[in-house]
Amino acid sequence: MFIFPQDLYCDVRIERKFSTSISFLKEKLENFVERATEGAFIRIFDGNMWYYSATTSILDIQKEIDSLSHLCSSNSFILENSTVKKFQVNKEKVDKFIDNDVRKISSDKKMNLVKCYINLFSLRPYIKMWNAHYEENHTTMEFYSSSGSDLTWTNQSCGLRYSFNLAENDKKFNDSYSFGANCFTELENLEGEISKYIDEAYDFMKNAKDIKPGKYCVILSPLAAGIFAHESFGHKSESDFMIGDEKMKKEWAIGKKVGSSILSIVDDGQEMGVGYTPYDDEGSFSEKTYLIKDGILSGRLHSVLTASKLEENPTGNARAISFMYEPIVRMTTTYIDKGDKTKEQLFSEVKEGIFIDTIKHGSGLSTFTLAPSRAYYMKDGKIEYPVNVAVITGTVFETLNRIDGLSDKVKLLSFVGGGCGKMEQAPLPVGFGGPFVRVSQMDVM
Repeated sequence: MFIFPQDLYCDVRIERKFSTSISFLKEKLENFVERATEGAFIRIFDGNMWYYSATTSILDIQKEIDSLSHLCSSNSFILENSTVKKFQVNKEKVDKFIDNDVRKISSDKKMNLVKCYINLFSLRPYIKMWNAHYEENHTTMEFYSSSGSDLTWTNQSCGLRYSFNLAENDKKFNDSYSFGANCFTELENLEGEISKYIDEAYDFMKNAKDIKPGKYCVILSPLAAGIFAHESFGHKSESDFMIGDEKMKKEWAIGKKVGSSILSIVDDGQEMGVGYTPYDDEGSFSEKTYLIKDGILSGRLHSVLTASKLEENPTGNARAISFMYEPIVRMTTTYIDKGDKTKEQLFSEVKEGIFIDTIKHGSGLSTFTLAPSRAYYMKDGKIEYPVNVAVITGTVFETLNRIDGLSDKVKLLSFVGGGCGKMEQAPLPVGFGGPFVRVSQMDVM
């Protein structure tokens, strides 16, 4: 397809995207945009330096290749370069969405879906304000390299987000419902789920009590567990943080015990959801990577460059938010693996504790904080009443080692209207989740 320069490594990443965005403020339509874009990112490596170019004209790709190649120094040994040798050569076409292409869904049907769920909010007098958002992206990627890669793959996501403010008498509470999926049909028939979510938010607003700060046994929902895994461990597994940092490489040596023996954490780009990506933006196959296996540090996330620097193998985690950016090491779908207890067993063994159901946000690397939205006080294995919790916090390694129970089912979650941020690239769609996770002791405030 392209004439690649001799004695240099070159790859081309082409992106064709169709997106739809619909927004309502209460019953008023605020925004309805359908957009089709395309562009390409071109890279050339001469063994010493990388040269980049991005273009919105697919017809100009060869011109960009030729222009960049004139800046490089010819290297007859380029194929022996340690970085170039790490590039995979893959040839495949992958499209799991041929029969569920969101582009085939009419605009009216998308609009009516959003309006249908708006009625669930407008008919409840204690909901004073709400907004609704629908978002979809259908992306076809092509990747070609001078090493011989010839790839085409399709990715697709769609989802809904409803943010709402509740108030009654002197009590107020803000919440949001978000659901993301790969296919439009997964967004249909959610009336029961959304109504239940709203009712739980209302009950929380009416009955929540202030928590007495202290150390508690804590059970994390799959949502809370997934955010914890992403923020507190997933980012530390992105290996570009280790390049040139001997202290961090020693601290994160493969084979080191870092958590409870029942704990495993996985990153897997093959899992369906908004984090699904069969190949990364360097043409590497997205592996299922165990970051922790049975409490032992077992792997980390790599691009080709970091794999070369650390003398490991690419994992399919070089990702960019669009063709305008170079790929950097990012997560895909990161989750805590299942355990051997039923959810009922896990809860029944708690004499006194806190159940963290939903999360506003989380952050941290060595020390972490999670800010719960809805939390509940537990006594003798049962949920007693909702509680206002500002944060739960702790050190990552201590908390990983204090995990003493995992339920036997994993729930993977996808959302829209946000994503992971790193450097200047945000938001990147990622998935996360896990089982119900019990931690013997955490600081609750």
